Amino acid sequence: MAWFLGIGITGVVLLALSLVFDGLLEGVLDGALDGVLEGWLSLPVVAGFVAMTGFGGAIALGTGWTGPAGATAAGAVVGTGAAWLTYRFSRALMRDQSTPTPRADDLLGTSGKVVTAIPAQGYGEVLLRLAGQPLKCAARSAVPLARGAEVWVEAVPTGTSVVVRPVDR
Repeated sequence: MAWFLGIGITGVVLLALSLVFDGLLEGVLDGALDGVLEGWLSLPVVAGFVAMTGFGGAIALGTGWTGPAGATAAGAVVGTGAAWLTYRFSRALMRDQSTPTPRADDLLGTSGKVVTAIPAQGYGEVLLRLAGQPLKCAARSAVPLARGAEVWVEAVPTGTSVVVRPVDR
């Protein structure tokens, strides 16, 4: 049973190392393997297989219903199941795509309100919404705008400043 427990602990250590040193081997070999260590041969999949083979064999041997050969076979079956689940979970995580990060250009055409009056020559401040979040930006306008005026964004010269025009109602 000590052999099986040793194999299981080795798999857990290998899994911990794969989390810490993820991609190190690919980087050291400078792309020579180019995708070989992905999928079924990825380190988390191999570590899951080794760990569950060891612990599954130890459980099978410890219950007394089989000898070492049967425990090895039972551990291999459990290890294969763990490897398959690890592979499926890692693929699902790799496919998980979040929405793109908002950019300053996404402000173009949005509406907002003036929070600090905008003089004819100079900057004021407007409150806009970007991806549902309030965003206060420096703003210029061709005409002076009072606090509380509703505006449209015409241009985004920088990530923190906009050119606005009043909304005609």
